[in-house]
Amino acid sequence: MAQAAQPLMPHATAAWLVENTSLTFDQIAEFCGLHILEVQAIADDTAATKLTGRDPVRAGELTHDEIEKGQNDADYRLQMHKAPEVVRRTRGPRYTPVSKRQDKPDGIAWIIKNHPEVSDGQISKLIGTTRTTIAAIRDRTHWNMANITPKDPVTLGLCSQRELDAAIAKARKAAGAAPATDVTFDSDREALIEQLRNEREQHAREAEEALAHAGEDALRDEVVPGIRDPFKNTPL
Repeated sequence: MAQAAQPLMPHATAAWLVENTSLTFDQIAEFCGLHILEVQAIADDTAATKLTGRDPVRAGELTHDEIEKGQNDADYRLQMHKAPEVVRRTRGPRYTPVSKRQDKPDGIAWIIKNHPEVSDGQISKLIGTTRTTIAAIRDRTHWNMANITPKDPVTLGLCSQRELDAAIAKARKAAGAAPATDVTFDSDREALIEQLRNEREQHAREAEEALAHAGEDALRDEVVPGIRDPFKNTPL
């Protein structure tokens, strides 16, 4: 059994219907594909977030006549006038906001400089650019080459660190190279061990000096060997 068509933004549509019509919660819930308690929460302003209503009439999903039928008959079930078109993501280059597109050449140059093992195809998918542009930057024939400065694409917001690391690891594996290892942690660990060793040795020296001083004071206060003068209170 095919599922009934629902508004593109069911919660926002429900908020608009609650505010602008006298339809019952049950009618709104069924039309929007929601539970009646969700509609009740929207009406009581107890939903998790304050919703901005979406007009289903303007969106072409309902007609005024259909709303009138529902308001005149509480048992009437609203019929979708025109189901929203399902937007499917097509395979292709990554979408990059217009504000960041000027940064693409810098990100490409950074990858080429620091990770030459990454293929043009991987860069194309990672940055969302064409192989022609990548080849031009590799050959230094890009029209704006004089103004291109290699910059980390993660810092530029062109991709995530995880995506970049995955692309580099895949390229290294394809080239038969050993995966890169981060030696920063090892050096930090060695430095920490050395610091702890020095602190431990310093504490040991201080303890020995304290014991030595305590021994000297004890010898000065002894009345007879092994027995100290109880009336002397020599500070340690």
